[in-house]
Amino acid sequence: MDRDDHRRYFIVGSVIMEIVTPVFRQRLEKDYKSKRFECLQDFINSKPVIHILFHLRHRNIKCCVDSTNCRNRGTLPLNYSQWDLLYTENPGPPKHHCHCLYTTNNVKLDDLDITLASLILLNCCNLTPNEETLIKELRKFKNNYLSHNTKGAITEKEFRTLWKDLTTCVLQLDPSKQDDIIRIQNRPLDDLLCNKYFVCLLDIHKKLEEIDTRIQNIGATTADIHSTSTEILSTMNINNAGLKAEIMAKLEEVLQQLIKNQTNKQVDQPNKPYILGQSIFILHHEINLTLEVGDDLVGYVSDMVMMDDGRLVMCLPWQHRLLICNTDGSQADSIHVQGGPGSVTAVNNSTVAVTLYGSKCIEMFDINNKLKLKSISLPGMLYLIGITTINNKLVVGGVNRLLIIDHQTGEVVQTIQTDRHPGRLQGSGDRIFYCDTNNNLYWYSYTDYRHHTLTLPSRSSRMTTLQDGSLYVVCDDRSVQHVSSDGKQYKTVKNKGLKSILFDGSLYYNCKQRKLVTGRSISNIKIFHEK
Repeated sequence: MDRDDHRRYFIVGSVIMEIVTPVFRQRLEKDYKSKRFECLQDFINSKPVIHILFHLRHRNIKCCVDSTNCRNRGTLPLNYSQWDLLYTENPGPPKHHCHCLYTTNNVKLDDLDITLASLILLNCCNLTPNEETLIKELRKFKNNYLSHNTKGAITEKEFRTLWKDLTTCVLQLDPSKQDDIIRIQNRPLDDLLCNKYFVCLLDIHKKLEEIDTRIQNIGATTADIHSTSTEILSTMNINNAGLKAEIMAKLEEVLQQLIKNQTNKQVDQPNKPYILGQSIFILHHEINLTLEVGDDLVGYVSDMVMMDDGRLVMCLPWQHRLLICNTDGSQADSIHVQGGPGSVTAVNNSTVAVTLYGSKCIEMFDINNKLKLKSISLPGMLYLIGITTINNKLVVGGVNRLLIIDHQTGEVVQTIQTDRHPGRLQGSGDRIFYCDTNNNLYWYSYTDYRHHTLTLPSRSSRMTTLQDGSLYVVCDDRSVQHVSSDGKQYKTVKNKGLKSILFDGSLYYNCKQRKLVTGRSISNIKIFHEK
């Protein structure tokens, strides 16, 4: 193969990467906006779409929420990497597998390659028959000439017929791309860009799925990953040194992610129920963020969460910002919050919802891009009582009521009457826990649609749900009470490190990380690891 053959590959690849893929994304955006979805994330989080995509990845499954529309496919066009890009699995009941267990990631149009964009278009969007035909044809061009082309070259004879058919399809789908096609056809070979496109267009994930059994047995060491990458690379018969280096790097990146996913899945497996009051956690380290954040006199942490990737998000109301950092205190960053954040809850891997001091609204932030996504006004809410989630909905308190909010539409979808003003909310399974100014812990259960009560030794404040569904509850005598998953029993926690938690100090457990974080000030954040 000579340099001209590589240039012809580069031209075809450029059309797919620079014209076809953006056109697919634009058509997808047009479809979901016509259905009044603000963004791609909201669209793929809608029940019809997540149900369709779920069955494009999983077979022999009946969903609990819509079993009549479940489809069992002989082949699965959505591969593991595409599914993991779109959704993250949350802990659920044993032996339960349904799309209701998955949370939508903060995915954007630019994250979709031609394969995934076309798959969503063909299965989830309203297309004309001609659009459907053209999208299928253009996807075939990519699969037939680029996905398995390990030489990164196209001969002149093959190019003659290929180029005519490719450009005809593109212009039928979007006639405005004529000038772009001419520009690409006349461009010289750019080796670095060609190598980049080669890695993007080669179907590495398909190759990995062909040897799925071997992948599942990969060790978690760098040497194991490198050895497996070298073995896979040798089967591709790639001679170009530059392409080999690019593919090797991509293979090792993908294998690292596979190992991470396998680890997360193992972490998600439920444990045996904890013994009430037993010492579950051990103090691992403490964080002092005074140097990064400033004077700890205004470093009061009113609430915090640990995201599934291990990052901490803390409310600093007197500094009017959210503080974001790793569990070791590194990479501290912040988002300005006008009015001062009071309480915070995680919506998905990259989005949090926050209540504000003195304001009857919820604000949602993208912690990756440090952006405010939306503000939801709720005249009936009480702003000092906390916020939580249940069944992918937000929960806040009002005057003698719980308010359940669809964070996508901003609408109150359910109002649950209570006998008191609910404070310090915690969603756990099918229950919403809350407290009052007395010694009682209350919860509303979606199983029997009733309110329940458990009397504790003293007034309760912060609470968090553990891996087995039981709760840790902080009381005003500085004790931590371990409440059983059925809410009928409790015992004082024996762990000495937890006895110093202040009544208004934060407490949060993350099931994926199996870590507990406590703290009241940026100068004293404690990270506990599960034993």
